[in-house]
Amino acid sequence: MRVLITGAAGFVGRHLAAHLLDRGEGEVWGLARAEDTANELPSGVRPLPADLLESEQVSAALDVARPEAIYHLAAQSSVARSLDDPLPTLLNNITAQVNLLEAVTSLELNPRILVVGSNEEYGLTRQDELPIVETKELRPISPYAVSKVAQDLLGHQYFATRRLQVVRVRPFVHIGPGQSDTFVTAAFARQIAEMEAGLREPVMKVGYLDGQRDFTDVRDVVRGYRLLLRDGVPGEVYNLGSEQPRSIRSLLDALLALSTVQPRIEIDPARIRPLEVPVQYSDCSKLRAATGWRPEIPFEQTLADVLDDWRRRIKGA
Repeated sequence: MRVLITGAAGFVGRHLAAHLLDRGEGEVWGLARAEDTANELPSGVRPLPADLLESEQVSAALDVARPEAIYHLAAQSSVARSLDDPLPTLLNNITAQVNLLEAVTSLELNPRILVVGSNEEYGLTRQDELPIVETKELRPISPYAVSKVAQDLLGHQYFATRRLQVVRVRPFVHIGPGQSDTFVTAAFARQIAEMEAGLREPVMKVGYLDGQRDFTDVRDVVRGYRLLLRDGVPGEVYNLGSEQPRSIRSLLDALLALSTVQPRIEIDPARIRPLEVPVQYSDCSKLRAATGWRPEIPFEQTLADVLDDWRRRIKGA
């Protein structure tokens, strides 16, 4: 099988590529900007340099790869960045997907396509709406979330009007080694690793700790993506998460329990969003029925791996 991953040089893309190669899924092509394909693609991935914002480049790249399966991961994924400057996130995420799906259509390809949305699409959530099922009303509260709603619905539109084999997924929070410290778990782990190395005062900068989120190891997430692309029903949308609410405070406590430091906790207002959702967690019964997927990696193991990853990065730097 010829498989294409957009955003293959990113956090999730690298884990997905490694998983597909380990499974012997065939040729794995990584579409990313030229500077990323040169340095960031995992070994074994065939580089496919293109800018998803340039329609001609996207069409040329797909004509080379002629993929039978596409995992569309590429996106500007920072909520904070989208709040600071909304338009680039909206333009980037929507334009990239339109260019990809238009190229598939114009080249008369017929791949199965996984369009990756986000739990952020659900936004504001009432207690009586928990756990969240796929039919819950979407109430996004950031430009990033709005862009993911648009990607999600564009996926359905191209299924309905162009007969593309689009399966949609709404993953909840995924964490693991290799993640940027613009995300909460990696931000905590980096600070701890720097404290252990004597590079930072023992003061932990934090944001909103009382929120409860649904955390899943990225390695379980990409396994779910593979199963969904294979077994999901085109036109349908599926939640993917642990189905377990965990507070951000408990995540921080668990990371500190793995460390050699006990810092003072200090609230940083810059790390708090204008509007926070108190609790979000998923119901994944639809995903289980379609694929049999369940998370396998224990939460404690994920946190240990994230912290060890940051210790290696700090030591290497």
